Amino acid sequence: MSGELEFCSDRLVDVRLLTSLTPSERQALASRCRWRRIRAQEEIIRQGSDSHDVYFVIEGRVRVVNCWQVGREISFQDLEAGECFGELSAIDSQPRSASVVAVVDTLLASLPSRSFLDLLATCPEVGLGVMSRLARMVRQADERIMSIATHGVRNRVHSELLRLARATSRDDNTAVIAPAPAHCDIASRVITTRETVARVLSELKRSGIVRRRRGALVVCDVQRLNELVEQG
Repeated sequence: MSGELEFCSDRLVDVRLLTSLTPSERQALASRCRWRRIRAQEEIIRQGSDSHDVYFVIEGRVRVVNCWQVGREISFQDLEAGECFGELSAIDSQPRSASVVAVVDTLLASLPSRSFLDLLATCPEVGLGVMSRLARMVRQADERIMSIATHGVRNRVHSELLRLARATSRDDNTAVIAPAPAHCDIASRVITTRETVARVLSELKRSGIVRRRRGALVVCDVQRLNELVEQG
């Protein structure tokens, strides 16, 4: 189960948004945080709730999701250690726009919205970091909307695989995506069904573009996958 903890040491040193803070500033900020360990699959934030804390991921990984039908979710992104979430509601005091769940056992530090706003007011570099992050979120949302509006489901699956492959691509035109993405996770990102994802992956396997190996999905020809995406 999750539980609230107390930390005397500064655990915020690896949070990217806070790299401009001095050690004493980070220590003071850490003292204002609530520290909790969250079990895998446990909900941290519920879409539509009125909580306004900002969360820093100290250890583990969380997933941002949005429910669009009963039992159907759209997965926006996974956030690793060093990332943060929840800043939108902290800034505008509106209900949460998405849910967040722990993918694996996770350690979080949550900062009350008032303390977060004080931080933005007193540390311009942190404020600039938040603006850059929000601008990136808007651009990603625009790209996602255009992809859904203009591309068929096969192309959306291809694009998601290419996005994952580019993060681990090698000089030999291959990439190893590990762990292998679950069909349901890909489906939630591109708004389709697991069965459709399975069919598209089978087509790519028959074409020699991807193959499975223990615990991973190998993209054997990143360039060919990119050409499929460009062809639409």
